[in-house]
Amino acid sequence: MLKEKKDDPPLNVTATYILAGAALGLGDFGHAEAFFRANAEQATKLQSPHKLEQAYGGLIDVLSAQKKFAEVEKACKQVLALDDDEELRVFKSRVFRRMVAVLATQKRGNEALEILDKQLKDDPDNWLNLELKAQLLREPLGRPEESVKVFEELMERVKDEKRINEKAKEEFLDEIHYQLSGVYIDLNQVDKAAAELKGLLEKHPDNATYNNDLGYIWVDHDMNIEESERLIRKALDEDRKQRKEIPDLKPEQDKDNPAFLDSLAWVLFKQKKYPEAKEILLKATADPQGGQNIELFDHLAQVQLALGEKAEAVAVLKKALELPVSGKRDERRKAEVEKRLKANE
Repeated sequence: MLKEKKDDPPLNVTATYILAGAALGLGDFGHAEAFFRANAEQATKLQSPHKLEQAYGGLIDVLSAQKKFAEVEKACKQVLALDDDEELRVFKSRVFRRMVAVLATQKRGNEALEILDKQLKDDPDNWLNLELKAQLLREPLGRPEESVKVFEELMERVKDEKRINEKAKEEFLDEIHYQLSGVYIDLNQVDKAAAELKGLLEKHPDNATYNNDLGYIWVDHDMNIEESERLIRKALDEDRKQRKEIPDLKPEQDKDNPAFLDSLAWVLFKQKKYPEAKEILLKATADPQGGQNIELFDHLAQVQLALGEKAEAVAVLKKALELPVSGKRDERRKAEVEKRLKANE
């Protein structure tokens, strides 16, 4: 029906949007893309801000899911080229940041930063663009010192911001502190990273992520091993509590976070409890989603080597090198895995 070129098309703008959403819900990305493209064309003719946002938002999402990054960039530019409309202002701002992020995924980080800096000059009050700059400087550009400075500037801007309420402001500041903890780890400034997380835990003692990350940071640097174990086990407990509150949670969805399991296994490894660590890591790496991570596979191989299971460890290291890497941290881990493999083959 889409292919029928008529003055009065058989599928109107509502129909194409419904069918696009249905196809997307079924994971049928090809048809979802086709319907979203048709819907975007129809919405453009109607010049309806709401329908344009629906159409292009869906199209960008489905193209991203297919990793068609060049097409995502093209769709973003189409949105940014639309006539200025107050109702589209916020959407166009989001799309601009999406486009910048997509450029970065295509190893065009410097180009993305140049575009972003220009936008910051034209629209200095949009501090969300400042947040994106801090993130870009960290990854993929690998300039953590500059990233810290931008995050610090961002915090001061947010503290003085009058356009958002205090609750939203506090939540955003918490997110900045959390991101800073990661940048400090990139800089190997463990005490500063730990300080950021301890500050967050004072406000949110039951936050599973904060508990896990502080515990992992310490144990990975051979610090506060007992306290690390307590924090990581609390993270797992809190995560399980949160899952119990999810209505209609399917049994296959009721599983521990692979990253949290990895943290616990790493504590046990440091305590030389190798069989227990191996059992947990086998469970974590079996997860088809969060477990397919080069760091987790490297940890499993190190445990196997400690147990004298050299052949098994070599196989796991080879598998680790087949996994996709994302960012400087994974690249460093890949180099370590290559060295470990070479030393044990």
